[in-house]
Amino acid sequence: MRPWISSLAVAASLALAVPSHAAPAPPAVAAAPDAALAARLDKVVDTALAEHRLVGTVVLVARDGKVVYRRAAGLADREANSPMREDAVFRFSSVTKPFVTAAVMKLVEDGVLSLDDPVTKWLPDFRPKLVDGTQPVITLRQLLTHTSGLTYGLAEKPSHPYHQLGVSDGVDNSGITLDENLRRLSQAPLAFPPGSAWRYSLAIDVLGSVIEKASGKSLPQVVAETVTGPLGLTDAGFVARDPARLTAAYFNAQPAPKRMTDNLDVSLGDTAVRFAPGRAADNTAFPSGGAGMVGTAGDLLTLLETLRKGGAPILKASTVAAMMKDQVGAQAATQGAGWGFGYGWAVLDDPAVAKTPQAAGTLAWGGVYGHNWFVDPKNRLTVVIMTNTAFEGMNGPFTTQVRDAVYGR
Repeated sequence: MRPWISSLAVAASLALAVPSHAAPAPPAVAAAPDAALAARLDKVVDTALAEHRLVGTVVLVARDGKVVYRRAAGLADREANSPMREDAVFRFSSVTKPFVTAAVMKLVEDGVLSLDDPVTKWLPDFRPKLVDGTQPVITLRQLLTHTSGLTYGLAEKPSHPYHQLGVSDGVDNSGITLDENLRRLSQAPLAFPPGSAWRYSLAIDVLGSVIEKASGKSLPQVVAETVTGPLGLTDAGFVARDPARLTAAYFNAQPAPKRMTDNLDVSLGDTAVRFAPGRAADNTAFPSGGAGMVGTAGDLLTLLETLRKGGAPILKASTVAAMMKDQVGAQAATQGAGWGFGYGWAVLDDPAVAKTPQAAGTLAWGGVYGHNWFVDPKNRLTVVIMTNTAFEGMNGPFTTQVRDAVYGR
């Protein structure tokens, strides 16, 4: 399975987050449209909409830093008959992770954090234990690579301790604080000794709290100061600044996707995801470092292209190189066979094993609200798929059909 998944004062402070000397990174430059590419991708998009697998989508493709395909299609809000627009604001879910990971790495560059720090250096009460009662050390590096022994409630059955303890995955409306969520999380046993395996998890939410404690600032403020502000991204944040541009949220059903309501459990195989679309406009919801941001497809493209090109002005090239390196090994099968994991995303180790046209070194991830993206550095490609339909836009046929169309298959 491919995984997806502040106060008013903080929101007001975001406009002041960019240092006066920091120049925003230029967005990907528009290029002459690629007619053949457009024909292939238009067919994929039109078919998905006609078959009611999607309600609406924005697809962007950049090649060599130039946008060669861009399309907003379908409806942003079906019930209001509002067309999808390229500047539509989406609930990022796990598209949040690359933004927060970049913020973590900036604090590492600045010497505020070390990836070898134990989490207890910053969160002294966060001490989850193994099932045998022993308390292992968890490092920030293990959190960043999802090798800490934590998991996600959305990946576990109802009998799991996370559900019994009321742990939030960061996409529901829990009504609790980040500190309280971590307190609950620390009461559940770890799935395995830290460093011994890989499992997608709430680790980035834990890192979000580490960021706050280490910096003395809120997570939204740090992300704004280190990532979104320097890149000139005005919509990417933890609360929608313009709720009118938020898309409605849907989930796949027959004969057509159904609209989500708050705290709705949507089946995902043997488990379920509890969604709360209203969270995106709720400034009282805790900032989830793994799933809490909103933004546009263009915001994501700008971040990914910035990293593909080496990281300036937000990170050093050496930092980005480490982020793009597989840190866990292909045996982790993080997006299926042939995929490992770096800092913030899956890393493709073996295209033949993965049965993909993407080149080795491709980075990829997505989000449970219906998103998927990849960066193929060797082929100088960045592809962003944002939809308002779970889970087709995350790991349905649409994602592989778009991928194959990009490569001319």
